[in-house]
This record gives sequence, structure tokens and C-alpha cells, in this order.
Amino acid sequence: MMDQQQLDLAKALGRIPSGLYILTARHEDRREGILVSWVQQVCFQPPMVSVAVAKGRPIMPLISESRRFALCQLPEGDRVLMRKFAGGATPGEDHFLGYEMVNHSKLNLPILAGSLSYLECEVSCHIDVDGDHDLFVGIVRAGKYLAGAPMVHLREDGMRY
Repeated sequence: MMDQQQLDLAKALGRIPSGLYILTARHEDRREGILVSWVQQVCFQPPMVSVAVAKGRPIMPLISESRRFALCQLPEGDRVLMRKFAGGATPGEDHFLGYEMVNHSKLNLPILAGSLSYLECEVSCHIDVDGDHDLFVGIVRAGKYLAGAPMVHLREDGMRY
């Protein structure tokens, strides 16, 4: 049981707003996508973003091996994509089947056509932090704004999922 200071800290961390994104990667004939919310721009020149990924997620080797990833921003109210990519994939399952994809990806990454916007990135840095997530920093090589307003996410408790 948490004391009041821990509860206050958990609530304060949970109030840090974030967007919701589908993080995608491809390496050879495999492609993966997962829901992420810890995304932040870190540089103007060159444009760079960071994304935190829970340790052990199946997408991590694809990012590490290809040195590339994409972020597909979820539009406000799109619960279908959110639910589809929030859970773990069954081994061998392709989460992207049945979804319209952008066919002109500069870095040959899976891009969902239903995204609000997308960024295609080359990994600049991978940091294995002393915690339950790793941090990838990517140089933005391409991107596009498609349409709509972003989904914004706040947690009730910033100390757990």
C-alpha cells in the first residue's frame, strides 16, 4: 500500500500528457507494431524524437537490427487501432493485415494510412536505462501530417500501467 507521498507522486507523474502512437518497425520479412505513449521531440536540428519501449517487447530486435522505426500518431477517438496494437501479438501474427497502409514510405517502414501523422526515423541512440523501459532516439528522415486532431493520454497513476 502506498503512503500519501507516493500517491501524490503517482498522480503527478500520471498528469504528464502524452500522445498515443503506434511504433512500427520492419526487418527483412518481419514487421511489428505496438502502442506507445512516451514520445518526445528532443532536437530541432537535426529533427529528433525519443520513444520509450518496455523491455522485452518483440519490436525491440527489429528496431535494433534495422536501425529504423516509425511513429504513427493516433487520431482523437480511434479506439480500434489503440486496442489492436495495445495487446501483445501472437507469435507469427501480422497486426497490419486488414489495415490500409501508406505505400510510399521513404525508409520502407509499415505506416498505417489511418494515422493522424507519421514520422520515419533512423536510430541515433539506444539507451538501456536502469528501469523497465529502454529509450530509442531517432533522427527524423521523413514524415507527413495526414488529418485530424491528436489523441491525448493522461494516466491516473504514473507509477504503473
